[in-house]
Amino acid sequence: MKKLMPAALATTLLTLMATHAIAEEGPGRTECIAPAKPGGGFDLTCKLLQVSLQETGQIKTPMRVTYMPGGVGAVAYNAIIAQRPAEAGTVVAFSGGSLLNLSQGKFGRYTVDDVKWLAAVGTDYGMVAVREDAPWKTLGELMAAMKEDPTKVVVGAGASIGSQDWMKTALLAREAGIDPRKMRYVAFEGGGEPVTALLGNHIQVVSGDMSEMVPHLQGGKMRVLAVMSDQRLPGQLAEVPTAKEQGFNIVWPVIRGYYLGPKVSDADYQWWDEAFKKMVGTPEFKKQRDMRGLFEFNLTGQALDSYVKKQVADYREQAKSFGLAK
Repeated sequence: MKKLMPAALATTLLTLMATHAIAEEGPGRTECIAPAKPGGGFDLTCKLLQVSLQETGQIKTPMRVTYMPGGVGAVAYNAIIAQRPAEAGTVVAFSGGSLLNLSQGKFGRYTVDDVKWLAAVGTDYGMVAVREDAPWKTLGELMAAMKEDPTKVVVGAGASIGSQDWMKTALLAREAGIDPRKMRYVAFEGGGEPVTALLGNHIQVVSGDMSEMVPHLQGGKMRVLAVMSDQRLPGQLAEVPTAKEQGFNIVWPVIRGYYLGPKVSDADYQWWDEAFKKMVGTPEFKKQRDMRGLFEFNLTGQALDSYVKKQVADYREQAKSFGLAK
Protein backbone atom coordinates (compact mmCIF):
# COMPACT_ATOMS: atom_id res chain seq x y z
CA MET A 1 0.00 0.00 0.00
CA LYS A 2 1.39 3.40 -1.03
CA LYS A 3 1.91 6.03 1.65
CA LEU A 4 0.52 9.43 0.72
CA MET A 5 2.87 12.40 1.08
CA PRO A 6 1.74 14.70 3.90
CA ALA A 7 0.10 17.86 2.53
CA ALA A 8 2.53 20.19 4.32
CA LEU A 9 5.55 18.37 2.86
CA ALA A 10 4.04 18.41 -0.63
CA THR A 11 3.40 22.14 -0.39
CA THR A 12 6.99 22.75 0.75
CA LEU A 13 8.39 20.71 -2.14
CA LEU A 14 6.23 22.56 -4.67
CA THR A 15 7.39 25.89 -3.26
CA LEU A 16 11.04 24.84 -3.46
CA MET A 17 10.56 23.64 -7.05
CA ALA A 18 8.92 26.95 -8.00
CA THR A 19 11.70 28.95 -6.34
CA HIS A 20 14.34 26.87 -8.11
CA ALA A 21 12.62 27.46 -11.46
CA ILE A 22 12.48 31.23 -10.88
CA ALA A 23 16.11 31.28 -9.79
CA GLU A 24 17.19 29.38 -12.91
CA GLU A 25 15.31 31.74 -15.22
CA GLY A 26 16.28 34.84 -13.30
CA PRO A 27 14.00 37.62 -12.09
CA GLY A 28 11.31 38.71 -14.53
CA ARG A 29 11.81 42.38 -13.73
CA THR A 30 15.24 43.85 -13.04
CA GLU A 31 16.19 47.24 -11.67
CA CYS A 32 19.44 48.98 -10.82
CA ILE A 33 19.26 51.77 -8.27
CA ALA A 34 21.81 54.55 -8.78
CA PRO A 35 22.12 56.31 -5.38
CA ALA A 36 22.63 59.79 -6.88
CA LYS A 37 21.32 62.11 -9.56
CA PRO A 38 21.96 61.21 -13.24
CA GLY A 39 25.38 61.87 -14.69
CA GLY A 40 27.84 60.58 -12.09
CA GLY A 41 29.64 57.38 -11.22
CA PHE A 42 26.60 55.55 -9.82
CA ASP A 43 24.69 56.29 -13.02
CA LEU A 44 27.64 54.99 -15.02
CA THR A 45 27.73 51.80 -12.92
CA CYS A 46 24.03 51.09 -13.47
CA LYS A 47 24.16 51.86 -17.19
CA LEU A 48 27.10 49.48 -17.59
CA LEU A 49 25.02 46.68 -16.08
CA GLN A 50 21.85 47.64 -17.93
CA VAL A 51 23.53 47.41 -21.34
CA SER A 52 25.80 44.44 -20.61
CA LEU A 53 23.16 42.13 -19.13
CA GLN A 54 21.04 42.45 -22.25
CA GLU A 55 23.89 42.39 -24.77
CA THR A 56 25.25 39.18 -23.24
CA GLY A 57 21.82 37.51 -23.07
CA GLN A 58 21.56 37.28 -19.29
CA ILE A 59 18.16 39.02 -19.31
CA LYS A 60 15.48 39.39 -22.00
CA THR A 61 13.59 42.43 -20.71
CA PRO A 62 15.55 45.69 -20.42
CA MET A 63 16.75 46.58 -16.93
CA ARG A 64 15.28 49.70 -15.40
CA VAL A 65 17.62 52.33 -13.92
CA THR A 66 16.20 54.50 -11.14
CA TYR A 67 17.81 57.31 -9.17
CA MET A 68 17.73 57.60 -5.39
CA PRO A 69 20.09 60.45 -4.41
CA GLY A 70 21.17 61.20 -0.89
CA GLY A 71 24.24 60.79 1.27
CA VAL A 72 26.44 59.07 -1.35
CA GLY A 73 24.30 55.96 -1.07
CA ALA A 74 22.88 56.34 2.44
CA VAL A 75 19.28 56.88 1.32
CA ALA A 76 19.34 53.91 -1.04
CA TYR A 77 21.09 51.71 1.55
CA ASN A 78 18.45 52.44 4.16
CA ALA A 79 15.58 52.03 1.68
CA ILE A 80 16.68 48.65 0.37
CA ILE A 81 17.20 47.25 3.88
CA ALA A 82 14.13 48.69 5.57
CA GLN A 83 11.57 48.78 2.75
CA ARG A 84 12.66 46.47 -0.08
CA PRO A 85 14.87 43.78 1.51
CA ALA A 86 13.65 40.78 -0.50
CA GLU A 87 13.43 42.16 -4.07
CA ALA A 88 15.28 39.54 -6.09
CA GLY A 89 15.48 41.70 -9.22
CA THR A 90 16.77 44.88 -7.58
CA VAL A 91 20.49 45.61 -7.32
CA VAL A 92 22.02 48.80 -5.94
CA ALA A 93 25.23 50.35 -7.24
CA PHE A 94 28.02 51.09 -4.77
CA SER A 95 31.51 52.51 -4.93
CA GLY A 96 34.51 53.00 -2.72
CA GLY A 97 32.81 56.20 -1.57
CA SER A 98 29.89 54.16 -0.23
CA LEU A 99 32.30 52.00 1.74
CA LEU A 100 34.12 55.05 3.10
CA ASN A 101 30.85 56.51 4.38
CA LEU A 102 29.89 53.17 5.89
CA SER A 103 33.21 53.17 7.75
CA GLN A 104 32.33 56.52 9.31
CA GLY A 105 28.83 55.48 10.38
CA LYS A 106 27.14 57.80 7.86
CA PHE A 107 24.56 55.20 6.81
CA GLY A 108 22.63 55.49 10.06
CA ARG A 109 22.11 52.41 12.16
CA TYR A 110 23.01 50.02 9.35
CA THR A 111 26.48 48.54 8.90
CA VAL A 112 28.49 46.70 6.27
CA ASP A 113 26.89 43.43 7.43
CA ASP A 114 23.32 44.47 6.56
CA VAL A 115 23.22 43.82 2.79
CA LYS A 116 24.34 41.04 0.46
CA TRP A 117 27.45 42.18 -1.41
CA LEU A 118 27.09 40.79 -4.91
CA ALA A 119 29.69 41.75 -7.49
CA ALA A 120 32.44 44.19 -8.40
CA VAL A 121 32.84 44.81 -12.12
CA GLY A 122 35.60 47.36 -12.40
CA THR A 123 37.77 49.90 -10.72
CA ASP A 124 38.21 53.56 -11.30
CA TYR A 125 40.81 55.96 -9.92
CA GLY A 126 40.65 59.33 -8.25
CA MET A 127 41.77 62.38 -10.21
CA VAL A 128 42.11 66.15 -9.99
CA ALA A 129 40.94 68.29 -12.91
CA VAL A 130 40.80 71.97 -13.82
CA ARG A 131 39.48 73.99 -16.74
CA GLU A 132 41.65 73.97 -19.85
CA ASP A 133 42.30 77.69 -19.41
CA ALA A 134 43.33 77.37 -15.73
CA PRO A 135 46.75 78.81 -14.83
CA TRP A 136 48.01 75.52 -13.34
CA LYS A 137 49.59 73.05 -15.74
CA THR A 138 50.75 70.49 -13.15
CA LEU A 139 49.58 69.13 -9.82
CA GLY A 140 52.61 70.73 -8.17
CA GLU A 141 51.61 74.18 -9.45
CA LEU A 142 48.07 73.75 -8.16
CA MET A 143 49.18 72.60 -4.71
CA ALA A 144 51.69 75.48 -4.52
CA ALA A 145 48.86 77.94 -5.22
CA MET A 146 46.68 76.31 -2.57
CA LYS A 147 49.53 76.43 -0.08
CA GLU A 148 50.14 80.12 -0.75
CA ASP A 149 46.46 80.97 -0.16
CA PRO A 150 43.97 78.10 0.35
CA THR A 151 41.03 80.54 0.21
CA LYS A 152 41.64 81.46 -3.45
CA VAL A 153 41.22 77.95 -4.86
CA VAL A 154 37.73 76.43 -4.58
CA VAL A 155 37.57 72.64 -4.84
CA GLY A 156 34.26 71.02 -5.78
CA ALA A 157 33.27 67.37 -5.57
CA GLY A 158 30.27 65.09 -5.53
CA ALA A 159 30.00 64.59 -1.78
CA SER A 160 30.46 66.16 1.61
CA ILE A 161 33.47 66.57 3.92
CA GLY A 162 34.72 63.13 4.87
CA SER A 163 33.75 61.62 1.52
CA GLN A 164 36.29 59.95 -0.75
CA ASP A 165 36.47 63.03 -2.98
CA TRP A 166 37.23 65.16 0.07
CA MET A 167 39.67 62.54 1.37
CA LYS A 168 41.60 62.53 -1.89
CA THR A 169 42.15 66.29 -1.80
CA ALA A 170 42.77 66.24 1.96
CA LEU A 171 45.50 63.62 1.51
CA LEU A 172 47.06 65.72 -1.28
CA ALA A 173 46.84 68.84 0.88
CA ARG A 174 48.49 67.09 3.81
CA GLU A 175 51.31 65.88 1.56
CA ALA A 176 51.80 69.47 0.36
CA GLY A 177 51.90 70.83 3.90
CA ILE A 178 48.41 72.39 3.77
CA ASP A 179 45.95 72.09 6.65
CA PRO A 180 42.97 70.24 5.06
CA ARG A 181 40.59 72.18 7.31
CA LYS A 182 41.59 75.39 5.51
CA MET A 183 40.63 74.11 2.06
CA ARG A 184 37.67 75.79 0.38
CA TYR A 185 35.51 72.82 -0.45
CA VAL A 186 32.05 72.82 -2.05
CA ALA A 187 29.95 69.63 -1.85
CA PHE A 188 27.58 68.66 -4.65
CA GLU A 189 25.27 65.68 -5.03
CA GLY A 190 26.76 63.28 -7.56
CA GLY A 191 29.69 63.54 -9.94
CA GLY A 192 27.93 65.44 -12.73
CA GLU A 193 27.22 68.67 -10.83
CA PRO A 194 30.80 69.68 -9.96
CA VAL A 195 31.84 69.27 -13.60
CA THR A 196 29.04 71.65 -14.61
CA ALA A 197 30.17 74.07 -11.89
CA LEU A 198 33.77 73.87 -13.09
CA LEU A 199 32.85 74.55 -16.71
CA GLY A 200 30.73 77.46 -15.51
CA ASN A 201 33.76 78.82 -13.61
CA HIS A 202 31.97 78.64 -10.25
CA ILE A 203 34.76 76.46 -8.83
CA GLN A 204 38.41 76.08 -9.89
CA VAL A 205 39.13 72.39 -9.23
CA VAL A 206 37.18 69.13 -9.41
CA SER A 207 38.12 66.16 -7.27
CA GLY A 208 36.42 63.10 -8.71
CA ASP A 209 36.86 59.83 -10.52
CA MET A 210 38.64 59.32 -13.81
CA SER A 211 35.73 57.58 -15.53
CA GLU A 212 33.53 60.63 -14.93
CA MET A 213 36.06 62.76 -16.82
CA VAL A 214 36.47 60.57 -19.93
CA PRO A 215 33.45 62.03 -21.79
CA HIS A 216 34.68 65.58 -21.10
CA LEU A 217 38.32 65.15 -22.10
CA GLN A 218 37.61 64.94 -25.81
CA GLY A 219 35.77 68.26 -25.69
CA GLY A 220 38.99 70.09 -24.82
CA LYS A 221 37.40 72.12 -22.03
CA MET A 222 39.05 70.35 -19.10
CA ARG A 223 42.53 69.18 -18.14
CA VAL A 224 43.25 66.37 -15.70
CA LEU A 225 46.34 67.30 -13.68
CA ALA A 226 46.81 63.89 -12.04
CA VAL A 227 45.30 60.44 -11.76
CA MET A 228 45.67 58.56 -8.47
CA SER A 229 46.83 55.23 -9.84
CA ASP A 230 50.09 53.35 -9.33
CA GLN A 231 51.03 53.71 -12.98
CA ARG A 232 49.74 55.66 -15.94
CA LEU A 233 46.51 54.31 -17.34
CA PRO A 234 46.35 52.78 -20.83
CA GLY A 235 44.83 54.02 -24.07
CA GLN A 236 43.54 57.57 -24.38
CA LEU A 237 44.45 58.27 -20.74
CA ALA A 238 48.16 57.48 -21.15
CA GLU A 239 49.03 61.18 -21.36
CA VAL A 240 47.62 61.89 -17.90
CA PRO A 241 50.43 61.82 -15.29
CA THR A 242 49.99 60.09 -11.94
CA ALA A 243 50.11 61.96 -8.65
CA LYS A 244 53.00 59.69 -7.62
CA GLU A 245 55.22 60.67 -10.54
CA GLN A 246 54.65 64.33 -9.59
CA GLY A 247 55.88 63.74 -6.05
CA PHE A 248 52.58 63.10 -4.25
CA ASN A 249 52.40 59.55 -2.90
CA ILE A 250 48.62 59.18 -3.19
CA VAL A 251 46.93 56.15 -4.77
CA TRP A 252 43.12 55.97 -4.64
CA PRO A 253 41.34 53.15 -6.48
CA VAL A 254 37.55 53.36 -6.67
CA ILE A 255 35.83 49.98 -6.80
CA ARG A 256 32.45 49.86 -8.56
CA GLY A 257 29.89 47.17 -7.95
CA TYR A 258 26.47 46.11 -6.70
CA TYR A 259 24.67 44.68 -3.69
CA LEU A 260 21.29 43.05 -3.00
CA GLY A 261 18.80 43.40 -0.17
CA PRO A 262 19.44 41.33 2.97
CA LYS A 263 16.43 39.01 2.51
CA VAL A 264 16.98 38.03 -1.12
CA SER A 265 16.99 34.23 -1.23
CA ASP A 266 20.18 32.23 -1.62
CA ALA A 267 18.83 30.81 -4.89
CA ASP A 268 18.26 34.27 -6.37
CA TYR A 269 21.66 35.45 -5.10
CA GLN A 270 23.22 32.46 -6.85
CA TRP A 271 21.47 33.35 -10.11
CA TRP A 272 22.98 36.85 -10.00
CA ASP A 273 26.38 35.46 -9.05
CA GLU A 274 26.40 33.16 -12.06
CA ALA A 275 25.07 35.90 -14.35
CA PHE A 276 27.93 38.21 -13.36
CA LYS A 277 30.55 35.49 -13.81
CA LYS A 278 29.28 34.81 -17.33
CA MET A 279 28.90 38.49 -18.21
CA VAL A 280 32.34 39.79 -17.21
CA GLY A 281 34.14 37.27 -19.42
CA THR A 282 32.41 38.39 -22.61
CA PRO A 283 33.87 40.77 -25.21
CA GLU A 284 30.61 42.76 -25.11
CA PHE A 285 31.02 43.53 -21.41
CA LYS A 286 34.72 44.36 -21.74
CA LYS A 287 33.92 46.82 -24.52
CA GLN A 288 31.23 48.51 -22.41
CA ARG A 289 33.54 48.67 -19.37
CA ASP A 290 36.37 50.19 -21.42
CA MET A 291 34.01 52.77 -22.96
CA ARG A 292 33.26 53.99 -19.44
CA GLY A 293 36.89 54.38 -18.43
CA LEU A 294 36.83 51.49 -15.95
CA PHE A 295 39.58 48.95 -15.47
CA GLU A 296 39.29 45.23 -14.81
CA PHE A 297 38.38 44.26 -11.27
CA ASN A 298 36.09 41.25 -11.04
CA LEU A 299 34.98 39.86 -7.69
CA THR A 300 31.77 38.09 -6.71
CA GLY A 301 30.26 36.23 -3.77
CA GLN A 302 32.34 35.53 -0.69
CA ALA A 303 35.50 36.98 -2.21
CA LEU A 304 33.78 40.34 -2.66
CA ASP A 305 32.20 40.17 0.80
CA SER A 306 35.65 39.71 2.37
CA TYR A 307 37.17 42.49 0.25
CA VAL A 308 34.41 44.97 1.13
CA LYS A 309 34.68 44.33 4.86
CA LYS A 310 38.46 44.73 4.79
CA GLN A 311 38.14 48.00 2.85
CA VAL A 312 35.63 49.37 5.34
CA ALA A 313 38.01 48.54 8.20
CA ASP A 314 40.94 50.19 6.37
CA TYR A 315 38.90 53.30 5.53
CA ARG A 316 37.87 53.60 9.18
CA GLU A 317 41.53 53.83 10.21
CA GLN A 318 42.19 56.43 7.52
CA ALA A 319 39.18 58.47 8.60
CA LYS A 320 40.38 58.33 12.20
CA SER A 321 43.59 60.07 11.16
CA PHE A 322 41.48 63.07 10.10
CA GLY A 323 39.27 62.91 13.18
CA LEU A 324 36.29 61.72 11.12
CA ALA A 325 35.65 58.36 12.79
CA LYS A 326 35.94 56.81 16.22
